[in-house]
Order: sequence, then C-alpha cells, then structure tokens
Amino acid sequence: MKIGILGFGSMGKTHLYSVRNIPFFFSGEHNFEVDCVCTSKIQTAKFASEKYGIPNYTDNENDVIYNDEIDVVDICTPNIYHYETAKKSILAGKHVYCEKPLAVTYGQARELADLAKQKGVICGIVFNNRFLSPILKAKALISEGKVGRVLSFSIKYLHSSALDTEKKAGWKQNKDVCGGGVLFDLGSHAVDLIYYLLGEFDTVLGKSQIAYPVRTGMDGQIWKTNADEAFYMLATLKNGAHGTIEVSKLTTGANDDLRLEIHGERGSIAFDLMQPNFLEFYDATLSEGTYGTRGYTKIECVNRYPSPGGIFPGIKAPIGWLRGHVGSYFEFLSSVEGDKQFSPSFDDGAYVQKVLECAYKSDEKRAWENV
Repeated sequence: MKIGILGFGSMGKTHLYSVRNIPFFFSGEHNFEVDCVCTSKIQTAKFASEKYGIPNYTDNENDVIYNDEIDVVDICTPNIYHYETAKKSILAGKHVYCEKPLAVTYGQARELADLAKQKGVICGIVFNNRFLSPILKAKALISEGKVGRVLSFSIKYLHSSALDTEKKAGWKQNKDVCGGGVLFDLGSHAVDLIYYLLGEFDTVLGKSQIAYPVRTGMDGQIWKTNADEAFYMLATLKNGAHGTIEVSKLTTGANDDLRLEIHGERGSIAFDLMQPNFLEFYDATLSEGTYGTRGYTKIECVNRYPSPGGIFPGIKAPIGWLRGHVGSYFEFLSSVEGDKQFSPSFDDGAYVQKVLECAYKSDEKRAWENV
C-alpha cells in the first residue's frame, strides 16, 4: 500500500515515523510504504526525500492525488487547505488520512464526510490521543459501568507557546491560515476526547481570549493577533453530564499538558498526558474503612495493548506521545486493507467541527449555543 504525504512539517515527519514503525509495534505482515512527499517548495520536498529515503517528491499535490500508484493521501497541510485537497482526493478514489481539524467550517467537514461515504473510500481524522493505552483503558472502564452515571468532567490542554511576543507567530496562530485559533488546534483534541469517552454534546458556552493583541507576525513584522490564544468552554452533554473545557497557549510552565477528569456516581477517572503510562481510577463502591480504603489507584497501562499490539518493546515498557500516532495510523491502514470503517472517521471529524463552530458562535453572541 503506497502513501503520499502532503506537507512535511512536524506532523508530516510524525506520520512518516508512524508508518515505518508499525512493523515493530504490531505483529503480522505489513506492507505499507510512504512513496512520495509533497511540500510547497521543491527544495524542501527534495531534501525530505533524500534525508528520509522517500522514493519520490514533488511540489504539486496533484502529482500525488492523481497518481495511480498512490493508495492513500495523507494530509498534513495547514487547515485552510484540507477541504479542497481532501475533496479532490476522495473524488479521485483515494483513501484519506487527514490531520485535525477536518476543515474550517462544519459545512465543509459535513460535505467531506458525506462524499467519503458516497464514494466508498476509507477516510480518517487524526485524533491520536484516542490510541494511548490509558485513554483506551478509560473507555473500557466507562463502558463497563465502573464510573456509573457521569456527573461532571473537566479537560484542559495547555501550552506556553504564545507567551513570547517577540517570537514569530506560527501558522497555527494565524486565523487566515489556521481558520481559527487555539480552539481549532488544541480544542479539537479536547472536544474529541469528551465526545469519544462520554458521547454527544448538548449545549456549549464559549469565551475566547487574546492576551497579546500585537505581536511579531510570520514575516517578522509587527502584526495584529487575529486568532484566539486561549479558549474556555462550559458544556452539557446529552447524557446530562456538565463540564469545562479549557485550551490555552498562554499557560506559563506548561509543555504539552493534557489533563482529563471524569466524575461519576460509582467512580472517577483522571489522566495526565505528561504521565502517559498511567490512568488513575477511584472506585466509590469500596467501603470507607476505619482508616480508609478508598483512594485513587494508579493503573499501569504502559504498553499493555491487546494483540496484535504490545509486542515491542514489551508490555511492561513505557509508552510516549508517538505511540498514539503509531496506533492511529495502524488502525487506519488496517481498515483500508480490510475495507472496513475507521474510527475516528470523517463523520467524527465533522461532529467535532460542529462543536467547535458552536463554541465560536457562542463566543460571538455571548450566549449558550445548542449543538
């Protein structure tokens, strides 16, 4: 199965790493190859091809999309280009693996999801955190009823990357290229995890923040900030749970801090991406005891994936951020091989886009928005 990667920044490299490491982490026979890399500048594409041993390179995405040898188009370009590229790829009969968010509007995302089903191709969105072992364990505990009826939740995804105003803004800070701000970048992951673990949203109340209205732009000149640097949400879910979502690039001391808490009638769950090997679980069904028997249990999830995963470097070995990407790509390519639906699909990506759009509408209207 041949893959063409469009865009080769940090995520393009991550996807290449993921494809090439699938044979290490998953048993069985695997025949996946990144055959071509495409970037906007031919020199960059040539450099990537030579350094990473990718057979072909180009600066024209059509060379990938309309190449009969390519089976999968992998989209790692800025958000505003996702819609047109994905649409062309689907119409060309390609399977598509697309970085989040799927598009910049719900209308675009919904069209892509419907088109994918119409054309019968497998299309997946990259929500890699779903494939970390503690998140999969959390999903299992919730599904088994260990948490009981969910009452509340809290999720925070925090960076510190917008604090230095002298540093050139990246494209993810520019609404003209990103289509949104931190809500699109980090918020898409946070919203997806709540959707994946707890179900659909009912209402949202959103508030954006721009702490630095003027900063250094992408060209090094003084620039007026046009995208949210932090975003705060209250949300209710269709199952009755209430919660908060906070995403920010204004958090002093943060690295890649994704923190999740879920509280139910029978138990609670806590996860911290900076401690990716563990899930904490509180079992409220235990008796309190004279000196206490309750308390959060640290479950060592590490590399304890079910077959065919967990074979390397062993089930007791710690995992890291990249393991979620390897798992996501393996499941996607396995779905293409087996001609079966992949989750998170473009339908899932469209749903997340809908929630994000409702949050922005809420911020504009300063009122609750029905999802």
